[in-house]
Amino acid sequence: MKYFTICLCLFLLFSCGTSKKIIAKPVIFDDERKQLTLEYLDERYGLKQELPTITPKMIVLHWTEIPTFEKTFEAFYNSTLPNWRPNIKSVSGLNVSSQFVVDQDGTIYRIMPETTMARHVIGLNYCAIGVENVGGTKDTPLTKKQIDANIWLVKYLAKKYDIEYLIGHYEYTNFEGTKLWLEKDANYRTEKIDPGEDFMKAVKDGTKGLHLKYAPEKHTH
Repeated sequence: MKYFTICLCLFLLFSCGTSKKIIAKPVIFDDERKQLTLEYLDERYGLKQELPTITPKMIVLHWTEIPTFEKTFEAFYNSTLPNWRPNIKSVSGLNVSSQFVVDQDGTIYRIMPETTMARHVIGLNYCAIGVENVGGTKDTPLTKKQIDANIWLVKYLAKKYDIEYLIGHYEYTNFEGTKLWLEKDANYRTEKIDPGEDFMKAVKDGTKGLHLKYAPEKHTH
């Protein structure tokens, strides 16, 4: 009986842990991407650095509006923006990306090091870890497994770093006028609604014990 109990505990431990593993699947981070990232930090934020690193202070949740992980990974893989993003290419040729991607089944992929800058949120990339969730359209809505994976990932990151804020991408402009906002160009903004208020509420409810701050009230000039 004792042997059976031990085996059962081990089974539960490893079976529960399988969905919580982080799978490393890095995008290209060559000299070109490094240089573009350093230029982005300098030109957008006035941060002159020798390495394209960040000190994480917040976690920003997104959706991809792309139906599969494979297509999402392909979109983030190259160092430079493809021609289908002309609206932001004029600001920088650095490709968009994030540190993490969560697939529809809850699988968590780390596609960039957690402390390397990824281009995913205007004004805050220098201090933000991005989590992209595959889907977000009518045909591929975000899933309960993604909510659970995001909750686990936020807890994991909050234990590793001095994380202060948890926000949805649609809340990023609320930081304008705060000490965290560094974007120099007053006209460089994009309208965002991801990852949806319901998704954010579920993740916030699941991470209440961390006592993270949320986006401040919208700053008015």
